[in-house]
Amino acid sequence: MDRNAELGDFLRTRRARLSPGDAGVVPGGGVRRVPGLRREEVASLAGVSADYYTRLEQGRHPHVSEAVLDAVARALRLDDDERDHLFNLARPRTPRSRRHRRPERVQRARPEVHRMLDVLNGVTAAFVTNHRQDVLAANPLARALITDWDELPYRDRNFARYVLLDPTARELYTNWDEVAERVVADLRLVAGRHPDDARLNELIGEAIVKVPEFGAWWDSHRVALCAYGTQRFHHPLVGEFALHHETLTLPSDPDQALCVYTAEPGSPSAQTLALLASWSAPPTLRGHLPNERGGC
Repeated sequence: MDRNAELGDFLRTRRARLSPGDAGVVPGGGVRRVPGLRREEVASLAGVSADYYTRLEQGRHPHVSEAVLDAVARALRLDDDERDHLFNLARPRTPRSRRHRRPERVQRARPEVHRMLDVLNGVTAAFVTNHRQDVLAANPLARALITDWDELPYRDRNFARYVLLDPTARELYTNWDEVAERVVADLRLVAGRHPDDARLNELIGEAIVKVPEFGAWWDSHRVALCAYGTQRFHHPLVGEFALHHETLTLPSDPDQALCVYTAEPGSPSAQTLALLASWSAPPTLRGHLPNERGGC
């Protein structure tokens, strides 16, 4: 990934989405040849010279202070995820740091995390991922809801890979476009933090080739964590329902996150999730779970 080109493209897309009115800029005279703000307008808002900002957008300013990046982030109205991405792209990386980079350790969920997933299984679907969305652990209900990652080859045990590249995902998610676009935004954010992650880059490259929609989403430079949202399902066993997902970082393992699905209490979706839980529970527990629609 050419970080200079990434930085320039990111700044241009953020500048293009802001109108002068949105940014509190009085439009200058003449015909506007670009969508959104002009470079000199962003420079003025950030308190830097137009030449300085132009060099930054062209990737020709290798040493940028935090104060300037903060000012640019404010001028472009960046949210927290976008600001984080800007700092990652603008942060210089030396050949020395790349040469002495330690090999990535194999990540595993701790036994205590596995027990937590087992406890949650009677209530809701939950799984744990790392930064690139490799699924490190999942309870039976999560595997019944989405896919049984344990049955997949090691390389394919990845939530983003499933959503983008598995044909069944388009059938499972009735709002697949929304879910997939959010996954791409998460991948772009993580790629800024881990530009040398070979498996992450392999996944992105494969998606560019195989997913028709991926290119436009990637080129939009949208960045956002898959932190929360609503996913609507058309499940082959229990039909249509909607769940809210919430992603929580594990404090003791900051590169790992717990994704938990919940349904509104008493709703048809909650009943459907309970039905799926009864079908996916281990045989010894099935007598303690609802076995028909409406039972809770």
